[in-house]
Amino acid sequence: MKKILFITIGMFFVALTAKAQFTTYGKIEYERKVNIHRQLDEMADDAQNATWIERFKSKAPKFSTSYFDMYFNTNKVMYKPGRESENQFKMFGGGPAAENVVLTDLDAHKVSANKQVYDQKFHIDDSMRVLKWKILDEVRTIANYKCRKAVSIICDSVYVVAFYTEDITVSGGPEMFSGLPGMILELAVPRLYTTWVATKVELIPPKDSDFEMEEKGKEMNQGEMVGKLQESLKQWGKMASRNIWWCAL
Repeated sequence: MKKILFITIGMFFVALTAKAQFTTYGKIEYERKVNIHRQLDEMADDAQNATWIERFKSKAPKFSTSYFDMYFNTNKVMYKPGRESENQFKMFGGGPAAENVVLTDLDAHKVSANKQVYDQKFHIDDSMRVLKWKILDEVRTIANYKCRKAVSIICDSVYVVAFYTEDITVSGGPEMFSGLPGMILELAVPRLYTTWVATKVELIPPKDSDFEMEEKGKEMNQGEMVGKLQESLKQWGKMASRNIWWCAL
């Protein structure tokens, strides 16, 4: 009887210790879903255009799904395209942010990114973006991690919703999002009708090669890229703003 009691107590302390451990490295897969129909609806600004849009919607899936991988440790975070999706709809040449690669150096507070916007390629070197996050009480479980809700704004008016976990102590997330007391496992940008949700977290130590980046495109910082795109897309009307928001991610 005493032996059984000691074994039970031992198992309890092992479980308690395991639960208290925090994740400091690994690989996260994110599923990104874009509501194509809602994006198309915004383009229907007159009767003639609306007719064409409805025809296009009848042939397009409601959602386009793609996958991105994130490798992370206490020093670096690398976000890049992952496995192929059977339900990826590439509208108008794929659109911005379809192939983004983002490397964040947490020690140096620097970020490097390769971004392609239609036929233009950019390599961004800049300091890490600082967002004013508001942490809320809502909690949900994502990929078996308890996550808390936070909200912020980019581009002066674009609302962002994140769910982060303190059980992964690295402050990172999809694209260039960071600055919360833990890892972002779900992100939503409602005005882009887009969400990123972690499907799994693998506790595997990243290799040095997982953080390697080949620099592609015109070199500039994030502000310079946005200014250049505002100039080149100014004839696009309200669609210009949407593309700028994508590039600001």
